[in-house]
Order: sequence, then C-alpha cells, then structure tokens
Amino acid sequence: MYYGFDMGGTKIELAVFNDELGLVWQKRVPTPKESYAALLDAFRLLTEQADNELKCTGRIGIGVPGIVNHEKGTVFTTNVPAAKYQPLRHDLETLLKRPVKIDNDANCFALSEAWDPEFRQYPTVLGLILGTGVGGGFVIDGKILPGKNGIAGEIGHINMTLEGDKLLEHKVPATLCGCGKTGCFETYLSGPGFERIFTAFYGEKRSAVDIITRYYNGDIKEKQHVERYMSLLAHYLGNVLSIFDPDLLVIGGGLSQFEEIYRLLPEYLPPHLYGVASLPAIHKARYGDSGGARGAAFLNLTD
Repeated sequence: MYYGFDMGGTKIELAVFNDELGLVWQKRVPTPKESYAALLDAFRLLTEQADNELKCTGRIGIGVPGIVNHEKGTVFTTNVPAAKYQPLRHDLETLLKRPVKIDNDANCFALSEAWDPEFRQYPTVLGLILGTGVGGGFVIDGKILPGKNGIAGEIGHINMTLEGDKLLEHKVPATLCGCGKTGCFETYLSGPGFERIFTAFYGEKRSAVDIITRYYNGDIKEKQHVERYMSLLAHYLGNVLSIFDPDLLVIGGGLSQFEEIYRLLPEYLPPHLYGVASLPAIHKARYGDSGGARGAAFLNLTD
C-alpha cells in the first residue's frame, strides 16, 4: 500500500492507495502547528491507524508546503512553524520504523497529475498552480525533478519582465512577494494578483469570483481585464515553456476553475513560444484538493 500525507497549515490528510493506484482509505486531522512533538505524534497515530485498518505496513510519502532539503531531510515552511528547519524525514523514519519520502506539495500535485491514466502518455509534465500563489512542479518519466536545492519548479518567483510590465501599461506597481523579493510573477498571476491588476486599472476592489461572474455576463471592463491577464499569463508561460518544453501543461489552483483559460491559452500562447515550438497539451487538473496526498503517495512508485 502507498500512504500519502498532505501536510497543510490547517490539516494533515492521509490517503492510502493500493497497487492499482485506487484510493482505499483516508482520514484528516488538524495540523499541530506549534509543537514539533505533537506534529510527529499526529503522523504516528495516522500511520498506526492505517496499518491496523489495512493489515499492512504502508510505504510513506509526504507533501509539505515549503522547500525540502533532500540531503538533510529538513523542511522550510512558514505554514507549519513546528516543522521549520526540523529533520522531519529522519525523525519520522525513526518513529515509524520505515523509509519516508518528503517533497514539496506543488511537486506532489504535478506527480499526481502525471500518473493520471490519460496523462501517463506524456513523458514530460509541467504542473502549474494558479492559486493564492503561483507554484509548479516538473515530472519526467513519472519522477519529480527536485533540483539541487529542492527549488526546481518554484516558477512563481521568476521576476516580472520589461515586456510583462509593458503589457500592463506600467500601471501595476511591483509588490513584495512572500519569498522576500519584489515583483515576482506570482504577485501578478495568482488569485490575489488577478484582483490587484483589476484594481490598478479600474480603481475598484473586486474578488476574482465577482470579476469572472461579470466577465461571463459580458461586462466590458471585465472582458478587457481577462484579455490583459491572459496576455500576461501567455507571456510568462512562453518563458517557462521555453525552459522546460513539456509535453503536457496541467493547471491547478483556484483560478484553474476559470474555464476560459483553456479556451484562450491556445490563442494567446503561440506568439510567445520559441520559433519552432508547438503548443503542449493543456489540461485542467483532474484531482483538485486531493492531488497533494495522492502525489505524496506516488513518491514511492518509481523506486
């Protein structure tokens, strides 16, 4: 059995998959955010319960919201202060008496999608998350590309380009990103960034949901806004796709629910691609909120 843990700022989810990659058991508990001992105990209790329920010793993978140092087995995460800089992998392997694999939650998202039955035909997959931030993960032949420092896929932290600023008519000021730098593409293309661009042009604060609803109602400002956002997204993806050149681009996060993205990207993206490049397949994520635990379980698939 494959045990996939998704550790978030509010909950830890354990999802268990059989050899056919079918979900057979799952449970969620609140995340102990301040006590490292309590955090370790939460993993222990969930693992023991799954072992007892399923009469097995499952193989464990964990997705975390942060950067994983694969050499040391430590994690950097602001969402779960108790785990910050702690040797989580070593301590859990000692406690649970079995190997443990840990990776970034965006990488787990990408891995989950890459192992979808339909998507397995694609040798290279780029998972893009357009949510409260912008994240990503690269998967090659069913395996995550972590990078030397565990930051491969942190594509939201590419800095805004001159061309991107021109597309926004120099009206959207650079703002501080959560990474500590100013002007990351994440601050423009995330859900909050989508809203910030609208406010900069029209002087009105609207939620992304409200903007999208008005767009479908045919409101002029909202249509202009979506066209502007899609131009910026296509420019950004043109750069990212030139680096990775994936067979499949799969999009998750809150803004992935905006279906116009999939209709408009094939129209907006080609002018921004490298000259000889053709479009990758572009799809909406299949597994939504459950993708993190699913991808964490699949960290053990390619041993």
